[in-house]
Amino acid sequence: MSLKKTIFQQLTAATKAKDAVRMNTLRMLRAAIKNREVELRTELDDQEILRVIRTQIKQHRDSIHHFKEGGRSDLAKKEEQELTVLMSFMPEQLSEEAIAQTVTRVIEELDAKDMRDMGRIMKTLMARLAGSADGKVVSEIVRSQLSS
Repeated sequence: MSLKKTIFQQLTAATKAKDAVRMNTLRMLRAAIKNREVELRTELDDQEILRVIRTQIKQHRDSIHHFKEGGRSDLAKKEEQELTVLMSFMPEQLSEEAIAQTVTRVIEELDAKDMRDMGRIMKTLMARLAGSADGKVVSEIVRSQLSS
């Protein structure tokens, strides 16, 4: 079953169960998917839907950070609940150890020497790790390996 159908089925189930957080999060996600489809003028495949979800996850993480800085723990908690719903659609995330091994291999393959090669490394890594690793974590690991 496609990811889009799964999202819509879960939205229906959340509506019937009167699960407000899940329902609102899935409605927001459905709208984001629809907006992206209108923008591209085509129906999205699972990879594109995962990109939309990753964008939503990034926005929620940023909101959580800003709400905590602003002392709004109530809003941060709501965003965290919504983030949990969004994360349920993502493939299993790799451990930092697995990411570090992949980073090491890519650095060796590209014969990268210093921070000037960061862009090439990140481009290759994000293509390989698409959906299974957070770009921020990957970036931190690349920086630490290049600086050592």
